[in-house]
Amino acid sequence: MPLFDTHKQKGFMLLGVLIFSAIAIIIVTAFVRWGQVSITLSRRVLAREQALDIAEAGIEHTRWYLSHFQSEYTFGTEDDGPYTYPFYNKDGVQIGMYTITITPPMTGSSLVSIRSTGTLTSDSSVSRTINVKIAIPSFAKYAVVANDNMRFGSGTVTYGPIHSNGGIRFDGLAYNKITSALAKYDDPDHDDSGAEKLEFGVHTHLNTSGVVQESYRPLEVPPAVMQARTDVFKAGRELSVPAVDFAGITTDLATIKAGAQSAGRYFPASGSRGYQMILKTNDTFDVYRVNTLVSAPSGCSTNGEAEWGTWSINTKTFVGNYAIPENGLVFFEDNVWVEGTINTARITIASARFPDSPTTRKSITVNNNLTYTNEDGQDVIALIAQNNINVGMVSQSNLGIDAALVAQNGRAGRFYYKNCSTYDSRTRITLYGMIATSKRYGFAYTDGTGYATRIISYDTNLLYAPPPNFPLAADNYQIISWEELE
Repeated sequence: MPLFDTHKQKGFMLLGVLIFSAIAIIIVTAFVRWGQVSITLSRRVLAREQALDIAEAGIEHTRWYLSHFQSEYTFGTEDDGPYTYPFYNKDGVQIGMYTITITPPMTGSSLVSIRSTGTLTSDSSVSRTINVKIAIPSFAKYAVVANDNMRFGSGTVTYGPIHSNGGIRFDGLAYNKITSALAKYDDPDHDDSGAEKLEFGVHTHLNTSGVVQESYRPLEVPPAVMQARTDVFKAGRELSVPAVDFAGITTDLATIKAGAQSAGRYFPASGSRGYQMILKTNDTFDVYRVNTLVSAPSGCSTNGEAEWGTWSINTKTFVGNYAIPENGLVFFEDNVWVEGTINTARITIASARFPDSPTTRKSITVNNNLTYTNEDGQDVIALIAQNNINVGMVSQSNLGIDAALVAQNGRAGRFYYKNCSTYDSRTRITLYGMIATSKRYGFAYTDGTGYATRIISYDTNLLYAPPPNFPLAADNYQIISWEELE
């Protein structure tokens, strides 16, 4: 009898082959199944990416259309949407479609919300939805923008970006960047002059000890290395930046007048000193005819300023109460004094006399608080004056102004009042909004007259949601935010 049973050996080998074959089949099947799942997932991922691309195409289609028809939010139809359009590949074959929903901007704003959903023809269960906000930026890019040399004295605190096409002397505290179109200039306010003493386009006369040095500071004179001076310029300073097109920042007052006459509120020349406008929180405003102004006290100094006056109301006559118009435009063909408070209102108040002449240009004065109820963009005011934005002699000692201030040909500021009874010195002026001034701005003087403390805070809502008919800084929409919706 043989030592080993060959039949049993063959059985064991067959069993082993079967086991290993089964394992191989399982492994191969698993690989095949894994491949199938991977292919399915890849196709699904590809389909989702295609759906996202189609949704993006819907956004770009809307941006293109609005760049050509900025105020047309219904694609030339009378339908409020949504709007569905086919999407074709490069061979002209339709592979999907996108559905667009547009939320138009509120009055005076350019902020548009666009929702676009992309779907595939081959698998309608696959879709992607994105929501994009686009807007045209306004010229309210700065807390203060000027076309002249500027001086911000000690006691000034600013919270927004500041720019001048001239030079800037800054002795206060800036929490945002300060920029100038100049590399260097001759500061007219220091005690020295001469080409060898030209100072940086943005410089300070505040020593690190906290003392303001009236004569020029060698460390602020090129070719010295410009110091950071974070005790003054918290966010830094920059020279030789592109100049602001100040002709573009001055809004077309004639257009505002036409809008006020057609659908807003228009007031012709008063036949007297001008008008007073008092804003109310119930979306109305009172208008008075200003008959006489406060006389300057004996010995009150003018400092030789052109157009100097008390700019303060003495007597007035009630004209009427009016609702803030839907288009938000109010135009006075005369000087106007503005004060009061708004609540969820958007309004532009303009003052001008046509035809334009330097001798008849009109100004806007704020002597009492002009404030918002809400500082989240619901409330917005623009004061656009053909000449100056004034703060008069009889002004609140603690004055708050919430508005975008534009002095088209003049300056924003307070005239010089010295030996003017108790009105020489005021305590604090707080500005929330922005200032655009053609000439040098200022609410205080080096002898201590004017407002001792000046706080200027930039309202960021003005950039993309400015007041009605406020000038824009570009022609095309820019993407502000992008998000995918679940």
